[in-house]
Amino acid sequence: MELQLALDLVDIAGAKDIISEVADYIDIVEIGTPVVINEGLRAVKEVKQAFPFLRVLADLKIMDAGGYEVMKASEAGADIITVLGVSDDSTIRGAVEEAKKQNTKVMVDMINVKNIEERAKEIDQMGVDYICVHSGYDHQAAGISSFEDLLKIKRVVTHAKTAIAGGIKLATLPQVIDAGPDLVIVGGGITSAQDNKRAVAAEMKQLVSQA
Repeated sequence: MELQLALDLVDIAGAKDIISEVADYIDIVEIGTPVVINEGLRAVKEVKQAFPFLRVLADLKIMDAGGYEVMKASEAGADIITVLGVSDDSTIRGAVEEAKKQNTKVMVDMINVKNIEERAKEIDQMGVDYICVHSGYDHQAAGISSFEDLLKIKRVVTHAKTAIAGGIKLATLPQVIDAGPDLVIVGGGITSAQDNKRAVAAEMKQLVSQA
């Protein structure tokens, strides 16, 4: 089981500062959609150059032109690129095909997928590398958790690795770990720890590594 740090509400300099604090305890750093919107794929490139030992995920939430967008993110240094599970099958397959050429990986984000178990089963057959259940900011504000969705996809996914994102904190991490995802994605649970981001990341990494 691995730990991914999600960075959303920062600029490139702010991202580098946070990563510097916690780099010893994370496996993947996510350049979140808001960062990409504000800074462009330059954010992916600069973070990869600054931290070449970390895998970098570009959270593009691709909905169309899967092959092209995976190509551009890969060229910027992304190791993993996200595609939306609600997008067309041809978009997902195009992303997977291009990722294989680029030696990068595809994560499908299941945010807003209605029949999550059925769709996860379909996507699992398309050759994607990760399937991620995700409670976005709006879901979290409404008190919606992705934990039940994780249990659902765990029942049907046999090829891809499973991931969970959205509102995970130190207090809820043990329950998440018990469900057995391959990747745990934490944003505010680390970044909102004002003066002890490093200590929180270290404790989370220790728990995740024991799973």
